[in-house]
Amino acid sequence: MTIRASKALLIVGAVLVVLAILTPIPAEWWLRTLPRLADFWLAVAIAALGIAALVFGMRLNRRTKPGLAPSAAPLPPDRQLRPIRSWVFPAGALVVVVATWTATLWLQSAVPKEADPQKAQLRINAIRTGLSVGAGVAGALALLLALRRQQLAERSQQATEYDAGEKRVTELYVKAAEQLGSEKAPVRLAGLYALERLAQDNPMHRQSITEVICAYLRMPLPPAPNTDQPSDNVTEHVQQTERWAGERQVRLAAQRILVRHAKDDEQAVSSGIFWGSLSFDLAEATLIDADFSRTQLGTFSCNGAKFVGKANFLGATFNSCPDFRAAHFAGEANFAGARFASGAEFGRSHFGDSVRFTRAKFEEEATFSFAAFGGTTLFDYSSFAADANLDHCVFQANLRFLRAEFGKDAWFDGSRFCDRLGFDRSTFGGDVSFDDARFEGQAFFRVLEIAGEFDFTGATVSEEKEVRASVWPKGWKKSETGKGLEKESNFKIEVE
Repeated sequence: MTIRASKALLIVGAVLVVLAILTPIPAEWWLRTLPRLADFWLAVAIAALGIAALVFGMRLNRRTKPGLAPSAAPLPPDRQLRPIRSWVFPAGALVVVVATWTATLWLQSAVPKEADPQKAQLRINAIRTGLSVGAGVAGALALLLALRRQQLAERSQQATEYDAGEKRVTELYVKAAEQLGSEKAPVRLAGLYALERLAQDNPMHRQSITEVICAYLRMPLPPAPNTDQPSDNVTEHVQQTERWAGERQVRLAAQRILVRHAKDDEQAVSSGIFWGSLSFDLAEATLIDADFSRTQLGTFSCNGAKFVGKANFLGATFNSCPDFRAAHFAGEANFAGARFASGAEFGRSHFGDSVRFTRAKFEEEATFSFAAFGGTTLFDYSSFAADANLDHCVFQANLRFLRAEFGKDAWFDGSRFCDRLGFDRSTFGGDVSFDDARFEGQAFFRVLEIAGEFDFTGATVSEEKEVRASVWPKGWKKSETGKGLEKESNFKIEVE
């Protein structure tokens, strides 16, 4: 349905509602009231014109749309202005004629028709008054045309200011981008802060400027100078060290800009620093001591990214499924309290040090297939609302699920547990599969509740690192020979 048809339906509906309200009023009341209104016809006409002016003024009122961040840049015209239809002018002239004719006849009917000079003078005055009414209606129409011309002038000025602002934004954008390509680190820093200021003043360009900063972080990082083997050329070694230190500061500044405007705390929102849930494309980027704690992130892609130093996502909110496939975390990784609203993808990622998912919330499927964990991995008090896929993962250190909640199935097929594995007081809302898994340390299955059942088909257990007896799920125990595990159905797990 078109906009014009919808407006027509609204008008018809309003008229029908008014008629429905007025219908129960007795005809005698109208007969008594209308003659009285005739004595106040001028007040009624002024009131009608006032109401029409108010409605028209509300239509012309330009208000900023809710939800937009404050902006120092001129705004474009909010909608296209339609030209005046050709039938409007003859219709306006017809309204003037009808109003003049109606007022004259109405006033003439109120004058007695006796042949009296005084009555003739009254009829002449009635004609003058009718013509005055017509002139007033014509003046009202002329006022509307004047408002229309003022509206056109304001829109023309607004479009001129908007074009000038866009031209200036483009020039600043190009200049800042050129600064990012400079060989000098201070010039690149100036380009970054120029882009930040440009995005702060122009909300509509924030996503594109964010993409430019992310593209810079995706650029190859020059190799760090080798301090163990001093170079024969001292000057070259010093220059390489300076380039590395400068590039490091530039990348740290770029990361701080992204993080600063992704935090949605009360102060950042009230001051306009928060840019909204933007998209970050950091695929194959090199991030140094990345700290995205307590940020609000939209699409977040770190496919193949390298995290040098610590990676902190404490309390971060991922509104879309983050892509950490093949990401390499050289230092500690902290996802404690993070919220994954659309699941998470950590397939083939590598954690060189400890990683925390304490109290993390996975509201959809979380995938860790073929991931490698080199340090202690903690999923304490975490919750998986959907399936949890940890197939073919390698856990070289302690893996702990303290009071973790699995809403549905959990898969650990083909995974390797080199150290302690603990499911302390965890609950499972579906089946748990350890097919072809390898247990090289202690395993403690102190499970509070499980809706499905465990499956250890093809799993193997090594007792080389065993210090104390493992606690296996209910229904599973060591075989009579003491060299394997068996279930009540006499299904055995081979022991190396």
